Amino acid sequence: MPAISSFYGIVIYMYFLGKEHNPSHIHAYYGTNNAIISIKTGKIIDGRLPRNALKLIKRWLKIHREELETMWDSQVFKKVAPLE
Repeated sequence: MPAISSFYGIVIYMYFLGKEHNPSHIHAYYGTNNAIISIKTGKIIDGRLPRNALKLIKRWLKIHREELETMWDSQVFKKVAPLE
């Protein structure tokens, strides 16, 4: 699973679609917490994260949503700019 971005102690991963399922989503890790988060809605599908980490991830998703959806569909993974 390639790490596609990291910022403020949060690491974002995306698995290959063949091993994954819809809806399109990312895996976010923050310390000992982790969650699967919908790319389209920013809602947690499974797992938990501290509220502050989830807020940062939602901001990042809003900026990169189109790029992440394209990556999900094409399975061509690349690094995505961190939240600054």
